[in-house]
Amino acid sequence: MSIRNVGLILNRELKSYFSSFTVYIVIIMFLLMTGYFFYNLTATFSIVSYQAQSDPMLAKQYQLLNINETVIRPLFGTIGIILLMMTPLLTMRLLAEEKKTGTIELLLTFPVNDIDVVLGKYLACLVVVLTMILLTVTYPVLLVVLGEPEVVPIGTGYLGLVLLGASAISLGLFTSSLTENQIVSASISFAMLFFFWLISYSAPLVSAGLGRFLSYLSINEHIESMSKGVVDSTDIIYYLCFIVLFLFLTLRSLETKRWR
Repeated sequence: MSIRNVGLILNRELKSYFSSFTVYIVIIMFLLMTGYFFYNLTATFSIVSYQAQSDPMLAKQYQLLNINETVIRPLFGTIGIILLMMTPLLTMRLLAEEKKTGTIELLLTFPVNDIDVVLGKYLACLVVVLTMILLTVTYPVLLVVLGEPEVVPIGTGYLGLVLLGASAISLGLFTSSLTENQIVSASISFAMLFFFWLISYSAPLVSAGLGRFLSYLSINEHIESMSKGVVDSTDIIYYLCFIVLFLFLTLRSLETKRWR
């Protein structure tokens, strides 16, 4: 692997991303959807807090009046789901477009390794996703200014979002390596992410051991504890393994291209 080659491909991909309207549309859609849910969650919390002033029974329901439980935790869960929906739109072109235009053969004839290509493209998409996540920091900042939320769950929740986004990119890069059709790539990526999101819902229907295994495979289960302020090494290991697995599969997919 050459750091210089990775940097060159990263720079090339970033120029391609930010010279296209697609990335700006995705970012705007992401902010509109997350902003809508943030507004609804804070508005509901404000109404409940106001009603609790005149209702002693409601005031005793601690969870309803805890801004971390009522606003921040649901907000991170919602941002995570929207992130999984948006990421395939960013990853679909990474290798599929190169295959369709035929530039992938030209790129692979350059003195660069497959891993340089994969890491350069992966890191470029990661920069875009990190930008999207960073723009949502305004929501907890507003809560800190106007309320008194616990700060630690906010920090760990953002760590979970970054790992979730990084995992979704690795899967999307792999599906983009399988086809030259961007729509097919995005569809497969979305379906696979949807599978990893829903798989935990099958846990109550099977034996306890298999249920725990299915819950562990679920991509959204691991962000739950982080949004509570708990960073478990098993959650970190899960996301790192997920990322490495799909980057490895992408490399194998590119290798098959050389054999043809």
